[in-house]
Amino acid sequence: MSDAQPPSHAEFNWSDLFPIWRWHRHLGLQAEGPNFLLEGSHFQIFGGSIHYFRVPREYWRDRLLKLKACGLNTLTTYIPWNLHEPERGKFNFSGNLDVEAFVQMAADIGLWVILRPGPYICSEWDLGGLPSWLLQDSSMELRTTYAGFLKAVDRYFNHLIPRVVPLQYKQGGPIIAVQVENEYGSYDKDSNYMPYIKKALMSRGINELLMTSDNKDGLSGGYLEGVLATVNLKHVDSMIFNYLHSFQENKPTMVTEYWTGWFDTWGGPHNIVDADDVVVTVSSIIQMGASLNLYMFHGGTNFGFMNGAQHFGEYLADVTSYDYDAILTEAGDYTPKFFKLREFFSTIIGNPLPQLPASTPKASYHAVRPSHYLSLWDALEHVGKPLEYEKPVNMENLEVNQGNGQSYGYILYETSIYEGGTLFSKDHIRDRAQVFVNRIYVGSMDYEIEGLPIPEYQGHRKLSILVENRGRVNYGQKLNEQRKGLIGDIYLNESPLRNFKIYSLEMKENFFQSLSSIKWNQVPEEATGPAFFRGTLHIDSIVLDTFLKLEGWFKGVVFINGQNLGRFWNIGPQETLYLPGPWLRPGNNEIIVFEEQKSGMIIQSTDTPYLGRTHYIE
Repeated sequence: MSDAQPPSHAEFNWSDLFPIWRWHRHLGLQAEGPNFLLEGSHFQIFGGSIHYFRVPREYWRDRLLKLKACGLNTLTTYIPWNLHEPERGKFNFSGNLDVEAFVQMAADIGLWVILRPGPYICSEWDLGGLPSWLLQDSSMELRTTYAGFLKAVDRYFNHLIPRVVPLQYKQGGPIIAVQVENEYGSYDKDSNYMPYIKKALMSRGINELLMTSDNKDGLSGGYLEGVLATVNLKHVDSMIFNYLHSFQENKPTMVTEYWTGWFDTWGGPHNIVDADDVVVTVSSIIQMGASLNLYMFHGGTNFGFMNGAQHFGEYLADVTSYDYDAILTEAGDYTPKFFKLREFFSTIIGNPLPQLPASTPKASYHAVRPSHYLSLWDALEHVGKPLEYEKPVNMENLEVNQGNGQSYGYILYETSIYEGGTLFSKDHIRDRAQVFVNRIYVGSMDYEIEGLPIPEYQGHRKLSILVENRGRVNYGQKLNEQRKGLIGDIYLNESPLRNFKIYSLEMKENFFQSLSSIKWNQVPEEATGPAFFRGTLHIDSIVLDTFLKLEGWFKGVVFINGQNLGRFWNIGPQETLYLPGPWLRPGNNEIIVFEEQKSGMIIQSTDTPYLGRTHYIE
């Protein structure tokens, strides 16, 4: 075990925090003995993770104030490459992606910052934060020194790192440490890769403490000379710390991810961790003199199509909510964990904690009955000409988006068939397909269902295959295999199908703009998908957060005033979608639901989330 000692109360005097910002800054955070030193004084990190890209910008300050009010002194955040460089060479650091503003806001509130810039971040985020256009290269080797990958990393770091360098501690900012990559020990495919990323950070001006983070199985593989190794865990286990200290002696012990809850996948339960168990674990870590970061303090939401997935034997996509059973709820509300941890940290700090920010009020608005309907088939004529290919092409390699391919959403493949029989996917569907003959639904296919009967018929018919990218794997050894759509030939009986018309259905803003100018129909009495349903949520009063519930609907995506709230699916566990108040406006708000199969009658608004049947994780 470490020789580090738990801090005395005096060492956490909150009234001393703000003078710290005016120190002469020379040494920064040091890890040259069993305890961290910040500018030569003993320092113990009490951190919490909040991801700016999962929280509406209007709520950043609220969430950061609550983090501080819980008794924490440090913010940790990932940086998602795939949002900041959605197309090769086109960067976005504005609005909700203004990472500089987020870090500066943390500083203004009196928090230190640990930055986790990747390039890979895991985080239950599509492809672990890596841009999908990397997969256009059929030889791509992600997270290695493969030339095509490093060239892209260098270009990205050339734009990202200069933005955060001025925010480092020694330059007067709040960033006291920077993480090199993320959990590389569990991937460990190239011994030259981590040294390259370390050098890439340092050569661009990162000069604060560097660290790695790995779970117990990846600690040795992720270790990097001259970089502090830290651990990610669910339970305190002396064997993990003994192992860490066996190759990293006389260094501070840091738990970079103590998992305060867990993520959920479609078809499973809503995972939760008992609040008392969390306090016991946090207390154990603190009392052994270690530093820690609560992953997550506030999870937020996988808005849009950005959720990740796991594929260990079975493909499981993560749900839209990233509530994580964290210290704050998905909508930023207090939980029993928050109050228990605040009480615990108040005894450690020995001084009054900041006042609690007010809770964010919620509303239950009237139900919306969709008034207009547009079948996908009718929409196709207005979303641009299809691309024509002899063989199926995966979405990343479609000639769209200025040569960057399609990243997310749906993709439709159409061809002609002249007989019935059995349609065989040969495991080439990623991830779920609905199959239509002459636009009549005949069944679905996925990883489990690889054969589908096609009714016999004489003459020409149109075969349509609507494929959903349900989210790319974000962890494990399958990262290089995350191309989506049809990734190879699909067969009717023994013959591979040819001559496809392919529609890219990414459902971005311009997609809906093209649909707004055409005539939609009244909703029929029995409406089936795939189709778009449009309705209006009218708000007379002040706009507040709410939750949308699609009871009676089957599976699809919800858009509000052009913003993609995320996916819904009646297999659960998640039954409500979080709708932030800042995305609404007084008066009329347009709701569009893309429903794959069977529509419900109404879209309900409620002031209470329901994330599904619970399952306690031991």
